[in-house]
Amino acid sequence: MAEHSTGQRDLRALPKAHLHLHFTGSMRHATLLELAERDGIRLPDQLVSQWPPELSAADEKGWFRFQRLYDVARSVLRTEADVRRLVLEAAEDDVRDGGRWLEIQVDPSGYAARFDGITAFTDLVLDAVADASRATGLGMAVVIAANRIRHPLDARTLARLAAQYAGRGVVGFGLSNDERRGQTTAFAGAFGIAERAGLLLVPHGGELRGPDHVAQCLDALHAQRLGHGVRSAEDPALLERIVEAGVALEVCPTSNVALGVYSDLTSVPLPTLLEAGATVALGADDPLLFGSRLHGQYAAMRAAHDLADEQLAELARMSVRASCAPSDVRAAVLADVDAWLRAEPGA
Repeated sequence: MAEHSTGQRDLRALPKAHLHLHFTGSMRHATLLELAERDGIRLPDQLVSQWPPELSAADEKGWFRFQRLYDVARSVLRTEADVRRLVLEAAEDDVRDGGRWLEIQVDPSGYAARFDGITAFTDLVLDAVADASRATGLGMAVVIAANRIRHPLDARTLARLAAQYAGRGVVGFGLSNDERRGQTTAFAGAFGIAERAGLLLVPHGGELRGPDHVAQCLDALHAQRLGHGVRSAEDPALLERIVEAGVALEVCPTSNVALGVYSDLTSVPLPTLLEAGATVALGADDPLLFGSRLHGQYAAMRAAHDLADEQLAELARMSVRASCAPSDVRAAVLADVDAWLRAEPGA
């Protein structure tokens, strides 16, 4: 049923930015199946007949199962054409969901062996992003992310790589994977390299671990935007600090529930974050594993928290303001958000 049939505006028509989308996790399920069949790759039932998979990261074993599925999905990307297809389809999917700007996050070291090293793979991704942007009209940029289960020296290598591409398609530097693993402070050197290069600092924190880890990301990594950060809601003083510092939170409701952080969508503390004045950008995280894309995050929060269209429009505005989009792109998208809100529901 169309959303406007209930007197609500169509959320797919709401212009928005997408700031939390992982490279492999952006893949369409149909593309995964097709590429696996092409190369005779046997996929686990959780990625075929039981898709989207039942997931939990409540313990280390649960995260291991999640990571295994992610690694299997990565393995189907065998050729340059596969990479270009993934990027183009991610852009098409975001445009279909009202996306006007996308910052896609990638760890080049996960693909280095098959694509002639991290530099060659980064060149390929940036070229694919430029082509997809031209083809779809979607503004796009790349965040290079280190993997916190690898050695911090590897993160420094990736930070230097990201710094080389600063201003040439790479806008930020992140830190991903299970935030319960490794020592966050050990990655301060890598983030220092990225900070000196003028890149936005966007580590994951505050999903699988609580406010204490968010504070570490702020103190040791100088986070300017937090991947997730949703559990900042548990500490009013920390949340106030985040608001005062203007640190945006990339909240991914569907993945929060799928990974067992919250029992259901109504438990995702979006109202607490908004009432405190936090900047929140809704993101899909890994649609391939969680089964929900950008539009789904807005629709889920509308339904779970009875959000008015004015609140949803403000969420869209915040996603644009928290982005690295050029000023002219921001201005155009913000104007179109206002136009969406002025239009009558169903118009």
